[in-house]
Amino acid sequence: MKFYSLNNTAPEVSFDTAVVNGIAPDKGLYFPEEINPLPISFFENIESFSNEEIAFKAIQQFVSGIVPNDVLKDILKEVLDFDFPVVEITPNIGTLELFHGPTMAFKDVGARFMAQCLGYFSRSTKNEVTVLVATSGDTGGAVANGFLGVEGVNVVILYPSGKVSDIQERQLTTLGKNITALEVDGTFDDCQAMVKNAFLDKELLDEMKLTSANSINVARWLPQLFYFLFAYKQVKSKGKEIVFSVPSGNFGNICAGLVAQRLGMPVKHFIASTNVNDTVPQFMLTKEYNPKPSTATISNAMDVGDPSNFIRIRHLFKDDFEALKKNLSSYSFDDNNTKEALKEIYNISGYIADPHGAVGYLGLKKYQQQHPETYGIFLETAHPVKFLDIVEETLNEKLEIPAQIQKVMGKTKISIKISNYEGLKDFLLKS
Repeated sequence: MKFYSLNNTAPEVSFDTAVVNGIAPDKGLYFPEEINPLPISFFENIESFSNEEIAFKAIQQFVSGIVPNDVLKDILKEVLDFDFPVVEITPNIGTLELFHGPTMAFKDVGARFMAQCLGYFSRSTKNEVTVLVATSGDTGGAVANGFLGVEGVNVVILYPSGKVSDIQERQLTTLGKNITALEVDGTFDDCQAMVKNAFLDKELLDEMKLTSANSINVARWLPQLFYFLFAYKQVKSKGKEIVFSVPSGNFGNICAGLVAQRLGMPVKHFIASTNVNDTVPQFMLTKEYNPKPSTATISNAMDVGDPSNFIRIRHLFKDDFEALKKNLSSYSFDDNNTKEALKEIYNISGYIADPHGAVGYLGLKKYQQQHPETYGIFLETAHPVKFLDIVEETLNEKLEIPAQIQKVMGKTKISIKISNYEGLKDFLLKS
């Protein structure tokens, strides 16, 4: 399968080229030339397939001709070696836990898949690739862990100083080897702008091969569709119409869910739940897309004022606003709402959510006010311990520290401070 640029002025490319390029030469995001639905029988019998079999059937068309089936199966075995349970909160609400991987965040799936693919591609070439990634929280740790020790790949992570949690910071600053953390005096949007500038810098590109591991990269973005299918498999027998509420920042996760829908997953509606960074909720009200500077919140991984992947969602619906509205609702909530939701979930079922999952819960509840007959799943995108202070203070409960987190707690943080694009460029050219 070929991938084309959403700016429509660059050549179509194969999957491996799209992954290594990150974004197209015309600076557009790559998109698959087609999304072929899976057979109806696949969804009718989905309970009989393992997670690895489901993932293989879902992703194969996108990598065919580039990643051989036996290699793809090995990659999926490596990527999907943890569970994705749906935990019931009420009779018509469940949460999909996506934090059972090595860095306890949903991004472990896409980061590991991309790392395995780049590792496979690099076997046939001697050229080193530098992976450049901006993070508002969990992306950095997942990418760092996924790429740690991968030959021929150096990883440079930009994160906003003082705007990620202590545990998130440790997960991306303590690994060493081929991982470097750059601590930026600014916001996530500043980090993302620096990464985009690097891809436009001819002087830099003449010196090194750059790619991105943000969800703009097709190998980071597409595998996220797996766990929507895993969740559908678990709740299909409830016999209710299923809806997903996705805590949304850069909108790659919910876009992948909409791709799973295009593959034939019988889910008619998605809810994009955001914090006060409400660019998309406002668009869904006004039909006008007005990006703005991001605002810091307690659900920091969603502090994005100009979500990169929303263009993919609009493209998926051919920029038909009415078609989009039939499939997508979007609501925003502030920090006080989020804390109240953490308490409510805990009081209902004893379940401890993280701030992002709490926002997802709020969006789901708002949608279900008008659609009470649905079974809703909100995504619990990170383990609550990653937001230890907020969760413990809000619930007045002491959290147990999981083994994955204990491993980084005693390690020394190593980061390089930069304040502008020139600092990034200078580092890259000297490294």
